[in-house]
Amino acid sequence: MTSPARACIIGHPVKHSRSPMIHGHWLGKHGIDGSYGREDVPPEAAEDFIRSLAAHGYVGGNVTMPHKEAAFRAVSRLTPRAEALGAVNTVWYEDGVLWGDNTDITGFLENLDERAPGWDSRLKKAVVLGAGGAASAIAAGLRERGATEILVVNRTAEKADELARRLGDCIAARPWPPTSADLVGADLLVNTTSRGMNGKDDLDLDLSMLPADAVVTDAIYVPLETGLLAAAKARGLRTVDGLGMLLHQAKPGFERWFGKKPEVTRELRALVEADLQP
Repeated sequence: MTSPARACIIGHPVKHSRSPMIHGHWLGKHGIDGSYGREDVPPEAAEDFIRSLAAHGYVGGNVTMPHKEAAFRAVSRLTPRAEALGAVNTVWYEDGVLWGDNTDITGFLENLDERAPGWDSRLKKAVVLGAGGAASAIAAGLRERGATEILVVNRTAEKADELARRLGDCIAARPWPPTSADLVGADLLVNTTSRGMNGKDDLDLDLSMLPADAVVTDAIYVPLETGLLAAAKARGLRTVDGLGMLLHQAKPGFERWFGKKPEVTRELRALVEADLQP
């Protein structure tokens, strides 16, 4: 008899991750005799841990901060998306070979598709606040969906410049803070910074220059409605919170490890939303 498949979330710290709840829900829904746990691995040990994941009894796992670049170095094969981004958040074995993918792009795009249908029908200009790993994935996803102008606004100019160089000509770096001129004509505004997260100051942005049909989304999901989203709603703009990105990015890994394609349902979203309540 084969042992039940085991997967995990690898990060530091990782105790507050909702990934075990998400995957545990899907395991129960599909009646799969498997498990999904947490592995808190310090940065200096992350690359070796991921490289020897099978020896630790795992068929694969998710990788969260600050180990996505270590995972990129640890795997033997990369999907084109992961290679372009230089970061891996999902690993699995295929014919004994450790593969790495970046499903943040999938999570971001499918969240918008679900919560703001048609958001990309006339997508031309987007503004992305921040230049970290999430911003890189989001910029790449926007380029895939046809954006011709993506402004990346970040406090550290070098990071924004590097992201623009790596991902292509349609991406331009802008200095912090974002200005009204940056927002003129933007079809989409995305926050990937920590501003607006519980315990952090809100973004102080004048959204009056955004078109009336613009969409505003935040990668943050604690709280579900950040100050940015509240301000956008007050202007009558469509808004999308960050929880769906977390839920949708988890789907490809589950299918790789456990052999079933899961769904992001209202039941699952309500389960996680309840757990997010203070």
